[in-house]
Amino acid sequence: MTTYPLVFNVFTLEITGYGLMMMVAFLIGGWAIQQELRRRGLNEEYASDIVVAAVIGGIVGAKIWYVVLTSDPGALMSRSGLVWYGGFIGGTAAVYLNGLRKRIPTRVTCDLVAPALAIGYALGRVGCFLVQDDYGVPTSLPWGMRFPEGLPPSTALQLNSSYGIPIPEGVNPLETLAVHPTQLYEAAVMLLAFWALWRLRTHVRGTGWLFGAYLLFAGTERFLIEFIRAKDDRFLAGFTVAQLTSVVIAIVGVLLMARWTKHEEVAIPSNSFLLERART
Repeated sequence: MTTYPLVFNVFTLEITGYGLMMMVAFLIGGWAIQQELRRRGLNEEYASDIVVAAVIGGIVGAKIWYVVLTSDPGALMSRSGLVWYGGFIGGTAAVYLNGLRKRIPTRVTCDLVAPALAIGYALGRVGCFLVQDDYGVPTSLPWGMRFPEGLPPSTALQLNSSYGIPIPEGVNPLETLAVHPTQLYEAAVMLLAFWALWRLRTHVRGTGWLFGAYLLFAGTERFLIEFIRAKDDRFLAGFTVAQLTSVVIAIVGVLLMARWTKHEEVAIPSNSFLLERART
């Protein structure tokens, strides 16, 4: 199957499928947080605070991580060059600091955002598919997809020069090869993770346990998908930087789940933003 990027113009503004899906991801994530706040009888305005902090911190973090990886300071001012792990760290830091400012226990915030992070990531990966980057290695499976205008195009030459993938004997270097649509694999897996986390949000374990479960889901999914991703940062026995980061995230998730597995509710201070507005 051959597919092309989703790009169109509104007057002089270029709109990409990635930009659209990022907007949808933040909106749906905010909606999920708002629904949980409503269920708990807490101030629903905190959902928008989290989204704004995540957007600002996420973009800054994703850009900085990309610049560190590529040593290209010019990418700071470009529309491209966003790394998910950098965005996750930057967004987490911004949401954490905002929570402290509003006197909201960090573990409460962790539980609120866990399902939203899963569905937000899934929708973001759909955006990657629509602009055709972050795809996988060549495959002969029937659902393999060709990206002649991908980032970069999935031609034999580009796969070789960008990711070190050997060109099969007898293949024209300019031929567009079918590759794993790893963006869709990730989207499907993280939608399942969202479903599981959404059902588990009424759990009777300790506050923050749900966030540990999210980290375990996210770290495991990313570690496994990297084996079939077209990557140029494999450094140790074929493992990537993202896999190293994934292992750390999954381990942190397991530790948080083990530490907060017993039922333990964290009290919300009486002067917290969550309670002050909920009473009015």
